[in-house]
Amino acid sequence: MSDEPAKILLGDTAISAFERTPGQRTSGGEKGTGPSLTHCENCGAELKGHWCAKCGQAAIEYRRSFRYVVADLLNEFLNWDSKFFTTIALLILKPWRLTNEFLAGKRVQYVNPLRLYLLASILFFFAVNFGSKGIHFDPSKLDAKDRAELESDLKDADLPPEARKKLEALLRDSSPSPAPSPVTNEPSPSPAPTAPSDVASPQPAEGASEQKKYGKIGERPFVVFDGGKSSTPFERWIEARAKEKMGEKGTKMGLFVSTLLSNLPYMMLCCIPLFAFVLKGLYIRRRIFYIDHLIYALHIHTFFYTAIMLIVLATIGLDRFAPGPIASWLITLLWIAFVTQIFLSIRYVYRQGWFFSVFKFLFGGFVYLIVLVLALAVTFFATLVLP
Repeated sequence: MSDEPAKILLGDTAISAFERTPGQRTSGGEKGTGPSLTHCENCGAELKGHWCAKCGQAAIEYRRSFRYVVADLLNEFLNWDSKFFTTIALLILKPWRLTNEFLAGKRVQYVNPLRLYLLASILFFFAVNFGSKGIHFDPSKLDAKDRAELESDLKDADLPPEARKKLEALLRDSSPSPAPSPVTNEPSPSPAPTAPSDVASPQPAEGASEQKKYGKIGERPFVVFDGGKSSTPFERWIEARAKEKMGEKGTKMGLFVSTLLSNLPYMMLCCIPLFAFVLKGLYIRRRIFYIDHLIYALHIHTFFYTAIMLIVLATIGLDRFAPGPIASWLITLLWIAFVTQIFLSIRYVYRQGWFFSVFKFLFGGFVYLIVLVLALAVTFFATLVLP
């Protein structure tokens, strides 16, 4: 029983796909799977179940078509049957009931918590990465110096050939063409008289040199690194890494943000055990096992991803087909229902009074927000320093 929590969380996704009992697949005769085993392949004893009564070897038929193995693997992982849809419906409508049912031992009719979380996480961050593709810089707004620097960085950067070609084509197509000088028949006006040498030229206003160096406020680069200001070797090393990852003036910020977004799923997966520790501290007097907190953490994060995706889809649909005021009210109600579901899940899973539930919902949410900020800072630092 020592590995029971691991079995609860991880399940037997891949193993059960390969080690499924032939009788389970072929009782009744499934076409193409081959005959089931009748005798043990190890000792030859007659089989009366999945395990040999004489030597204990499992009755597994490995000589099967590869497409059936893949089909079993996908079925075990995705569970596209009534179990999957029952779990999703209960997760959206009553996430606390899904956790209570699972902790009460009623697990066979629901999808494994970790498997469900991984599926929701993959879909959620895929949508985030897909939506972030619209965030990009406009090379036409770069001046000649910045453009030359970006082209130099592209030559030195280790990029796939296709990505390099796309960036080079983007720079080439968006290069500003020189404005034609107007042709007029009017004589050019005579130059204005120069000021006497003894008249002092006006001094530039404070900050004018900075404006000349970086451009207007709305046209300044995203990031500017000024050399000579780092005092310690560590700061100089960090600045060098930032220049390498983001570009001298933030010209490679898009690539850096894309890499950072690709690291967020791993960050959130590491934050789930930390969230379970926060719950363990909030309910330490209840003597609840840590594995129970971890299962609730997986369920509530899965609910978070699923609900956010559904709300975003509903927002897109309402903005297109519903009048403005009605769409705003409906979207607001969806967000209120989203927060209410999270609160009710804490209330009904841990079964405390309303006052303590509200307090622990707010305090626990604040503590977990700090954990997320620290984890995001660590992820940002790791993205910055790692190759």
